[in-house]
Amino acid sequence: MRINHRRTTYIFAAALVAGALLTGCSSGSNSASTSSGMSADKANAPQRAEGGAAVDQQPATGKDQPAQQSPDLAVDQRSIIYRGGITVRVKDSVNAAADQATGIAATAGGFIGADNRTTGEGGADTATMTLRIPADKFTTVVNQLSRLGTEEHREINTEDVTEQTVDLDARIQVQQARVDSGRRLLAQAKTLNDLVMLEKEVATRESDLASLQAKKRNLADLTALSTITATFLAPTAPAPKPKEENPGGFLGGLTAGWHALLASLKVVLTVVGALLPWAVVIGLPLWLAFYLYRRYKPRITPKLAPALPEKPADEI
Repeated sequence: MRINHRRTTYIFAAALVAGALLTGCSSGSNSASTSSGMSADKANAPQRAEGGAAVDQQPATGKDQPAQQSPDLAVDQRSIIYRGGITVRVKDSVNAAADQATGIAATAGGFIGADNRTTGEGGADTATMTLRIPADKFTTVVNQLSRLGTEEHREINTEDVTEQTVDLDARIQVQQARVDSGRRLLAQAKTLNDLVMLEKEVATRESDLASLQAKKRNLADLTALSTITATFLAPTAPAPKPKEENPGGFLGGLTAGWHALLASLKVVLTVVGALLPWAVVIGLPLWLAFYLYRRYKPRITPKLAPALPEKPADEI
């Protein structure tokens, strides 16, 4: 009985010890997992905060630095210069067609940049007009001009200046910042030498900024208003000759040299022709006077010295 009682006591004690050990292990693992989870959360929290700040700050960065953004590649967002030329042979009056072209330009919101009209012999009248039209009305106006008579020639060219516009915007922004910093330094100048030097530097920076802004305005004008050159011909007027293009290479160089030689000879002959009347009026009388002087000038014979008498030989 005592032996059984001892065995029971040992078994019960062993069970208590095992239970205590299991409880300690489970609590340690729970605490470790909890601490590891908390540390992971703490480690991830700054990343989420930084990521959130980056997301929140990105629009502000885009607004503060628009020049660093890549240009929009959509067609309707690009800066494109449109230029076109059209030749139309009218049925009746060239002046009437030119007046209609003026009305078409005014209706489209544009204006006439140049108007050259020539009255030829036998009714061979011509009119060449330069129209400045809003870019979105370019195609419409060209089609309207073609319906004023019989279209003989049409040429349309486009130039994409999006990259130039973006580059100018960035350069203007940087140059404006340089001008502002120069003005701040100028306000803080204390000596006369610093004042003179800073005034010169600020004037140079302002000049560069004005030049960039002028280029930007020129590009904006060319992209906002397209240019159309319209030529109206009377029924009997000859068609304008197309411009000859230089073929390039050896033949192109030979052709250019030949034309340069002819132009030089033309200039030389022009100068000779301009000087010839002066040579006749001034040079001929001078030559005649010199000729007469040489022919009729008095001949002066030189006087010979008297001969000395010869001494006798005995005196020598």
